[in-house]
Amino acid sequence: MTTLDEATIDPRIREAATMIPVYGQLPFVPERASGCEIFTRDGRQILDLYGGHAVAALGYGHPRLLEAIQKQSSKLLFQSNAVALDIRADAAEQLTQITPQGINRVFFVNSGAEANENALRMALQATGRKKVLAITRGFHGRTAAAAAVTWNADKWYGFPAKPFDVDFIPRDDIDMARSMIDDTVACVIFEPVQGVAGAYDLGTEFIETLRAETTRHGALLVADEVQSGMGRCGHFFAVQAHGIVPDIITSAKALGGGIPCGAVLCTSDIASRFGAGDLGSTFGGGPIAAAAIAATVQAIRDEHLLANVRAREAQIHEQCVVGPVHKIQGMGLLLGLVCDRPAAEVRDTLLEHNILAGTSSDPEVLRILAPLVLQANHVDRLSQALASIVPTTI
Repeated sequence: MTTLDEATIDPRIREAATMIPVYGQLPFVPERASGCEIFTRDGRQILDLYGGHAVAALGYGHPRLLEAIQKQSSKLLFQSNAVALDIRADAAEQLTQITPQGINRVFFVNSGAEANENALRMALQATGRKKVLAITRGFHGRTAAAAAVTWNADKWYGFPAKPFDVDFIPRDDIDMARSMIDDTVACVIFEPVQGVAGAYDLGTEFIETLRAETTRHGALLVADEVQSGMGRCGHFFAVQAHGIVPDIITSAKALGGGIPCGAVLCTSDIASRFGAGDLGSTFGGGPIAAAAIAATVQAIRDEHLLANVRAREAQIHEQCVVGPVHKIQGMGLLLGLVCDRPAAEVRDTLLEHNILAGTSSDPEVLRILAPLVLQANHVDRLSQALASIVPTTI
């Protein structure tokens, strides 16, 4: 029986008493965090290889990020887009310096779903068409348009009708991509690495086909880099690894290093089709978010974190196909460890070793979404913990 004192102290009990119970939660309560380590209220130190769903790009307590947030908070906590801000201009300039060539306009929002929602709306409005193609197994968010292009969202969609016609190209099926993309399509939206699907990385030839066919038919190509972007894949954006330039890129999650924010990035041609009142966001591009975005981009560049991501990826491939793991997919630090048993079992066992990883919609794939500041000794700990799990004999 739970006592009143326990109910008052334990946030799990307090949340359960007041919040809608839509989240499955892990059995620990973080109290503070530093770098890649979470310290719990019961004295545990947990290596975080999940980064709060790929959000903690710089880990926890990064001095540059904290300084930027604190400095901006003391100067100007909030102002809307009704006025121009130096810090908002700084963030936009930082972003357009790291995007693929030709992507040079920014619209700030608050989240990945909101970024995708606006990107889809922009594509429909810019082309005047009514159909959107997405990729099987992809995930783009839970709002009306973003969820409409999310694979298997019908079971939780909730809205009485989708806002436009939707169809799904089988992932990595080049022939079907060529067949399905035609003059009725407004845009194709895709994740270069499908995060929720288990860090499945789409093939270069398939992505090149999406680019070629959308160009040929006057459709737009939208790269959802909410999870794969901001350095997570060893490039600022994963499309850069494939050498293609989409018309629109969406970004969020790691964009502000932990501060809620998002962005739609597009070409000047697309931006020229929109004017006053066509798009809007109360909090998008607010000064705190803008300061966090600028600081995050600068830290990734100055601390050579893209190179670190690639080094840690190579190390994980070399050391972590052990124990229950028989294959690794994905890119950078958006990796899927394909297991010989349900990934949830492996996650729970790793947590007993004080290592936090995540699951995915593929029941056999464990996701690694570690901070970009991950170190070699952290990978050693993961490898040793995995090696202690006896593989299933076939």
